[in-house]
Amino acid sequence: MSARSSAARLPHQPGVYRFRDRHGRILYLGRATDLRSRVQSYWGDLRDRRHLAKMVAQVARVEAVACGSVHEAAWLERNLLETRMPPWNRTAGEETSIYIVVDVRPHTAGVRTSYVARFDGVVGFGPYLGGTRTRQAVSGLHRAFPLSYTRDRLTAAERDIATRRGLGPQSRTRLAAAVVSALDGTDAETAREVLTAARDRAAAALNFELAARIHSELAALEWVTSVQRVTVEGGGDQDVCGWADGLAVTFTIRGGRLNGWDQRECGWADVARASAVTPPEWAEFAQRNAALAAALIRV
Repeated sequence: MSARSSAARLPHQPGVYRFRDRHGRILYLGRATDLRSRVQSYWGDLRDRRHLAKMVAQVARVEAVACGSVHEAAWLERNLLETRMPPWNRTAGEETSIYIVVDVRPHTAGVRTSYVARFDGVVGFGPYLGGTRTRQAVSGLHRAFPLSYTRDRLTAAERDIATRRGLGPQSRTRLAAAVVSALDGTDAETAREVLTAARDRAAAALNFELAARIHSELAALEWVTSVQRVTVEGGGDQDVCGWADGLAVTFTIRGGRLNGWDQRECGWADVARASAVTPPEWAEFAQRNAALAAALIRV
C-alpha cells in the first residue's frame, strides 16, 4: 500500500503521525487535530509548506498513534521529539510546560499558574502544554468560581465585588472544591455551563469583546480538562504492548512520559508475555493503535 493510500485509512481524530522512507528511516514526526485531513494534506497543495515537497517525495510509509485529545497528541509529539529529532523536524515544540495551583490558604486563596511543580500547602494540577491556553483557563475558572475573593485581605474594590456577589471566607471551601472538581475531571461540566451562560449574556448585551474572551476561556478549559495521560507528573516506568494482524506496537513510558514508540511484524507468541504485563489502563490504547498500525500497512 502506498503512503498516500495509507493516509486515507487514518481516523478523523487527534494523534501523532510519522513518515518513513523506503529504508525505514524516520523522516518527520508531527501532530494533528484530525489525522486523516492533516496527513492527506501533504499530497495536496503544500502552500506555505513547499519546502516539504522534497521530503514528501521520499515518504514510503505512514505510521500513526490515535490519541484521546489534541492536548494528549501535543504532549506525545513533544515527548517523542525530545527523545529523537527526525531530520525534517526543526524544533521539539515551542509550547510552555506549566501547572495550575489551587490555593485555599486564607491570605493567598486563589487559582494561578506556576512554572514549577512545587505544591507545598496548595493543590497542583498539570503539567499542561501552552502558557497562554493555561492562563486563559485560569481566567475562566476565576470567572466561574472566584476563589481569590475569599481571601482575608482584599483591596477596597475586591471587597465591593465580593460583597455584591455574596462571597467571603465562608465560601472558600465550596469554591475551591468546585475548581478542583473541574480540574480533576470529576465535574468540569459545571464550569463549562457557568462560562457558557456568561458568554451568552455578554453576546446578548452586544458586548462581543467580552463574549469572545469568555469563548477563548471555554476552549482553554476544554484543553486543560481533556484526556491527557502520556505525561504524568511523578509517574513511573511502564511498557505497553498491543498486537493486531501480525503487527506489534510497543510504547515505553519513563518517568511518567510516554517517549518511545515502535512497531514490528511478528507473531502473537512473540509478544504474548509483553501484552500480558501491559497495565489494564493502557490495554485499550495499545490495542487500538496496534489495529491502526496494521490497517496502515495491510492491503
